[in-house]
Amino acid sequence: FAGGVLLVNNSGRDELDTERELGRRLENKVLLLYFGSGECPRCQQFSPLLRDFFVRLTDEFYVERASQLVLVYVSQDETEEKQTKFLKTMPKRWLSLPFKDEFKRELELRFAVSDVPTVVVLKPNGEVIVGNAVEEIRRLGPACFRNWQEAAELVDRNFLLAEDFDDLARRSITDPIRRLKYKLDKKTKNEEKKEEGEES
Repeated sequence: FAGGVLLVNNSGRDELDTERELGRRLENKVLLLYFGSGECPRCQQFSPLLRDFFVRLTDEFYVERASQLVLVYVSQDETEEKQTKFLKTMPKRWLSLPFKDEFKRELELRFAVSDVPTVVVLKPNGEVIVGNAVEEIRRLGPACFRNWQEAAELVDRNFLLAEDFDDLARRSITDPIRRLKYKLDKKTKNEEKKEEGEES
């Protein structure tokens, strides 16, 4: 996507057009290219599954942290209006190519897309993990992402090294209970002191 433009699926259809913006969105992530159309009956059946699949992996309601996953919609719609209408029903985190972008045709040829729906799964460097993951997504749901993640050899940046733990205070399982007890004990002692002060 170097030198290209991707659109964010929001009301403003914001463009990601700089190397830095594109790099930040795509770096160290499994990339799904979804070749589909809002009018195609098979896509109409599959798109809700893909939407649910994507949301379950990226929405903090379902997961503690979003998966390293990016989806780019490569429209096969007949008009820009149909593409826009379709995208309104999909997650805001989806990206898409502009409707008239010539790069769509290049992607179709590169990945030999002859039918829709097609979901091409790519490593961050552009190597193909799965040529068409539609059946895998239908069959396994979000569970198939773990296989792709391993195949892509992603770096999990949300971890602490052993030396990072050295600075953290060691706490036991009972620590919260002891803290609560300490607060209660302190409160009781303060109340007793007040009562003694009133008696004097």
